[in-house]
Parts: sequence; C-alpha cells; structure tokens
Amino acid sequence: MATESTVNVLGLKELDELLKTLPAKIEGNVVRGAMRAGQTVIASTVKKTLVANDNIRTGALLKSVRIRFVRKSEKKYGWVRANLIAGNKEAWYAHLIEFGTGSYYTGTGSKSKKQPYEIRPKNKKSLFFAGVMREVIVHPGIKPQSFMRSAFDSSSDRAILAFADYIRTRLPKEINKLNP
Repeated sequence: MATESTVNVLGLKELDELLKTLPAKIEGNVVRGAMRAGQTVIASTVKKTLVANDNIRTGALLKSVRIRFVRKSEKKYGWVRANLIAGNKEAWYAHLIEFGTGSYYTGTGSKSKKQPYEIRPKNKKSLFFAGVMREVIVHPGIKPQSFMRSAFDSSSDRAILAFADYIRTRLPKEINKLNP
C-alpha cells in the first residue's frame, strides 16, 4: 500500500529568477546536473532493491538501470527531462518483474475464460518441458515484485535533497565564473 507524503520546497520563485539571469547553457547544465544527482539517488535504491529481492540471475537487469536525458529538436531552455530506465535488449523482461504477469487467460472463448492459462502444442504432439513429456503446460504467472516504484517511494525525499544540494554548490561556482 502506497503512503502519501508531502514535500514543501521553498525558494523556487527566487531560483527561477536567478536562473533566468544566467546564460541558457549554464542554466541547462546546472539543472541537468541537479536532475542527474537526484536520479542517481533513486537509481542506487533501485539496484539495492533488486539485490535485496534476489532478482539477480544473470545481472542483466541490474546493469540495465540507467538515467537518460531527453533532448528536444528545438532548443527550449528551462525544460530538462530525465528518465530512469530499467530494461534493454538483454533485460527485456524488466516490466514483467515490476508489474507481474497474469495467470488467467482473459481472451475470448467460453472454455478458457477465467481459467489458468494453458500452453498447448500446435501440432497435437506432446511438449517436452522440464525433463518431462507433457501435453499441456499450465502457466502460473509471476507475482509483481516492484523495484522501480518502491525505490521511488522510499528515496524521493533524499533525491530532492540531492537535487537541492547540487544546485546549492554548483550555482555559486557558475556565477563566480561569470563575474571574475
């Protein structure tokens, strides 16, 4: 069950006014760095959650956790978007672990509706599965093992603090570079 939390951030209007006085390139770099600092906190929590839940078999899912910045073709300053992504070509199953899979067939057909999902061979021959010949395999489904959402819920406060700390340390350095 998710719990609600409220975070109050003070000084955003003043920060916005200060950023508008800086060159757009510096503004983008400072905000992008701050976004990366916040996302890094959440990404490290995602990796710890994966290790704690024993979801590591090949290590592909753990290696696939990354931060990606979206760039627009038109240069809109003041907008920075960062995505925390899990899954790639090798770890294509990340969403299946996060959300789980159903064990019941939900398609049409009176015989199979709301019954356990059965896998039958197309050519009416037996399937060789888990060392045993079988005519039908019943798929039990996978229970959801949330690693992205739970990491976000548990570390969002620390991510906001990391974002603020980065701006607090980097912005004066950039201002000092402009005014030698």
